[in-house]
Parts: sequence; C-alpha cells; structure tokens
Amino acid sequence: MRRYWFPKHYADEVQRARVPFGFILLAAFAYYSAPTPLSLSVGLPVSFLGVLLRAWAAGHLAKNEELAISGPYAWIRNPLYLGTLTAAAGLVVASREVWLAVLFGLVFLLVYFPAIELEEQHLRKLFPGYREYANEVPLLIPNGRPIPSTNGFRFALYRRNQEYQALAGFLAGSVLLLWKAGVLKTIIG
Repeated sequence: MRRYWFPKHYADEVQRARVPFGFILLAAFAYYSAPTPLSLSVGLPVSFLGVLLRAWAAGHLAKNEELAISGPYAWIRNPLYLGTLTAAAGLVVASREVWLAVLFGLVFLLVYFPAIELEEQHLRKLFPGYREYANEVPLLIPNGRPIPSTNGFRFALYRRNQEYQALAGFLAGSVLLLWKAGVLKTIIG
C-alpha cells in the first residue's frame, strides 16, 4: 500500500474540508480583492480558461463507472484540479492581492494535493487499468504526449457532474470583481 506525505487521519478531514475552505476563500477574496481594469483584463481570461478546462474534463468523466482517459484525461490525470488551480490563479491575478495568492496556494497544497492522492488510491482500487494509465499520463502538467483515446465530449456527463456550478461561480466572482473595480458602475450608468 502506498504511503502518503500526510497523516492517515488527515485524509477524512481533507475530504470534509474542501467545501468549507472554498467558502473561507470566497469570503477572503470578496473582502480583500482590489481589482483594476488592467488586472481584470489579464486575470479573468486566465480564470475562464480554467473553467473551460473543467467543463471539458467533466464532459469526459463518468465517475466510478469507467476510467476517464479521453479529452483532457489523455493529457493529464487531474484536469479538474488543474482547471481549479488555473481558475483560482486567474482570479488571484484579477484581485491584485499577493496574500490571496499565498492563501490559495496553501489551500491547494494542504487540501487539494491530499485529495488528489486519495482519489488516486480510490481509482487504483476501482479500475485495474489505472496503474498503467498513471504510468503513462502525468499528474497535473502535460508532457505533450497524449495517450490515444476515442471517446468524445458528452454534454450529459457535463450536466450530471454539475460542472455548470463552476461556471456560475466564475460568473459570480467576475461580477464581484467588476463591481469592486468600478467597471459595472461605468457600464450601467
């Protein structure tokens, strides 16, 4: 059995902590962000790319039913987490607060990396071919060599995985940043 860099009892806590940490990050982001039109023009497109990556991945993911190896899963094993990291990085750039970057980085390191390890353990048990897949496909950073796959994007999976919630979150965060930067006031009126 594989050993993890975090204590075993930490595993359950990590799974339960993802949502509360998300709300804490959202509150800190809403209160402390100080966007400008320039930071928005750089950060929001980066964040949107992360949301698009998550959407693409969700359309290839039939959780616990089949091993996802098509779409972005042909390039990396964890495109949903990379999409989350990219979306968060874009929002941090848009927010113009360095300490928010540190906070997001710590949460990713202390919450998401352990979650990734736990999911890898679960997938190894669930799918016999996962070990071979993991040997061929990198964890988070593409190596430029996707594995061959034939499945296409399935909108039904996107809906079933409720990935539209990430889009809604991105839109809400964007509106908040646009309002804080005074851009909405200029547009509306």
